[in-house]
Amino acid sequence: MSLTGRRAPSASVPGSLSQAPLDAAELARLDMWWRAANYLAVGQIYLLDNPLLREPLAPEHVKPRLLGHWGTTPGLNFLYAHLSRLIAERDLDMIFVTGPGHGGPALVASTYLEGTYSETYHHIGRDEEGMRRLFRQFSFPGGIPSHVAPETPGSIHEGGELGYALVHAYGAAFDNPGLIVACVIGDGEAETGPLAASWHSNKFLSAARARSGSRSCSR
Repeated sequence: MSLTGRRAPSASVPGSLSQAPLDAAELARLDMWWRAANYLAVGQIYLLDNPLLREPLAPEHVKPRLLGHWGTTPGLNFLYAHLSRLIAERDLDMIFVTGPGHGGPALVASTYLEGTYSETYHHIGRDEEGMRRLFRQFSFPGGIPSHVAPETPGSIHEGGELGYALVHAYGAAFDNPGLIVACVIGDGEAETGPLAASWHSNKFLSAARARSGSRSCSR
């Protein structure tokens, strides 16, 4: 999942991140983004209709079969929001590779919220009807998978392939020396051989050739 955003880096701390805390206004914007992304993710998992809850919630508004893991979603949304902030603040070249298999609601929600999803899929507009279609299509017949799939804008990693997030992240770093790669490892793939082998990839990453390298964190 790639993150994009451009703004000239601050002249006060060139080439590095400021150690000063975020101001109240920026924190409020991040919180609003995070809460909106969380709602969009919940709507994808649960709702067939009534996307803005303008009517009292009724059984016919809820999907009969629920797929998608809510537990991993707030964390992925939190990371997406802050990584997007850093990209915009520091003019970074960065991508976000997500391993949690059913973390799809988070990445679809964030790309919809930033406008990328509607640019790619014009029938999923940024209005009430677009939200209804966004929610209804998730893990539903004729819709999209419950995980991060090739259909998700910016995706280079299939979220349902357990064990490969880290090696895909390293591959992106190998091919792009100036790229920062943020990688989240899912709990399911933490038990796999491919992940165990991928931890050794740091032995092949040359700090002399890679300006930013590959940075990973596990969930």
